[in-house]
Amino acid sequence: MIPVGEFVDALDAHGIGHHTGVPCSYLAGPIAHLSRRGRYLPAANEGAAVALAAGAWAGGTPTAVFAQNSGLGNMINPLTSLVLPYRLPLLVFLSLRGWPDPDADEPQHRVMGRATHRLLDTLGVPHWTLAGDLAAVLAPAVEAASRGGPAFVLVPKGAIGRAEPGTAPGPPRPAGLPTRAEGIAMVVDRLPGALVVATTGYTSRELFGLADCERFFYMQGSMGHAGAFGLGVVLAQGDRRHVVVLDGDGAALMHLGSMSAVGAAAPTRLVHVIFDNGVYESTGGQPTSSATTSFRQVGAAVGYRTAVECASRDEVGRALDAAAGSPGPHLVVIRVAAGAGGVPPRATSAVPAPQIHARFAAAAAAAP
Repeated sequence: MIPVGEFVDALDAHGIGHHTGVPCSYLAGPIAHLSRRGRYLPAANEGAAVALAAGAWAGGTPTAVFAQNSGLGNMINPLTSLVLPYRLPLLVFLSLRGWPDPDADEPQHRVMGRATHRLLDTLGVPHWTLAGDLAAVLAPAVEAASRGGPAFVLVPKGAIGRAEPGTAPGPPRPAGLPTRAEGIAMVVDRLPGALVVATTGYTSRELFGLADCERFFYMQGSMGHAGAFGLGVVLAQGDRRHVVVLDGDGAALMHLGSMSAVGAAAPTRLVHVIFDNGVYESTGGQPTSSATTSFRQVGAAVGYRTAVECASRDEVGRALDAAAGSPGPHLVVIRVAAGAGGVPPRATSAVPAPQIHARFAAAAAAAP
């Protein structure tokens, strides 16, 4: 295992001045270390991180990208239509979830775990797998990038150490905020019978831990797409019943444009709940950019019928009751405390992903 300080020092020695990306627990150490030094900028999604870093190289500052291989799909468009044709330098540290044994990881990582190396080969992108000797990998990767074009360093689990104690970069939060679990329980209680789509990470896991139900779609993986998926469900349902999307701030930011599609479609029975704790909690508490984003104002601007922000249990209750009793779409932003409990159980450990789909589809087809 490479100590995180040694890893960052090596990047400094090669002139990599700044860093961006979307977190993965495999890369939590360097992200926390660099965030503390003010040299890491969270990107909305992995494709945006690629474009940002490529622009920084073009502007004169070599910049590295940190990302999980599940986000390689987001990267492919700017890789193939920007970085490769323009021969822009790019250095990416990509974690290897679902590799070397796909069946040993979570279901949402297995397909990309098998495909990561082959996808990069198909694209003609040079890549190196970090296996202990950092210098043997980093030097040729930086050299390849500096000649123009992308270079990927693939990072298996445990290859890079954790951050030093006290480097957790999460922003301070006011006292007295509700927990996400409390907010989820209030949603389920006040919108009985609704079809519920829960985003990846701890949101879907806390919903499952609260009470498993066939009406719940636990959307592990496909980060940022819960809103679009829920929009598809509610449009298929028409006015038959409520559809609730349980989202997170990092996930909502990843594909914020989906909120514009909700406003344009104007589904009257959609309730979109964003739990905003300011961090990517399930990958180590790295900060999102929600501190400078007003989801409420975004929702109002793109056409949600109502958009409210809540910071107490009473405010949450009033907002949910209003959403349940009036036409939508409604946006309810709930500011919640970060790190407010232990690690909740994962739904896909108990219910296979295809079964989650099948029973949700049956519940959607049944009379409300």
